Amino acid sequence: MAKKSMIVKQDRRKRQLMHRLALGLDPKPGQAGRCRNRCSLCGRPRGYMRKFDICRICFREFASKGQLMGVKKSSW
Repeated sequence: MAKKSMIVKQDRRKRQLMHRLALGLDPKPGQAGRCRNRCSLCGRPRGYMRKFDICRICFREFASKGQLMGVKKSSW
């Protein structure tokens, strides 16, 4: 489990970036590069899958339970 403080910090940075973009201001230098994709369920920063917005571990759990639409286990 990721540290809650890191997740909160990440959300705050993302909100600030979105507000600056909505106002038509340029983002601060390097601010866009600091945003890290995190799993929406557990907060894991690595092994992130953009298409599903979750990490590989959560993806495997949901796929094996059949809870992800259009995903099935391959066999040959």
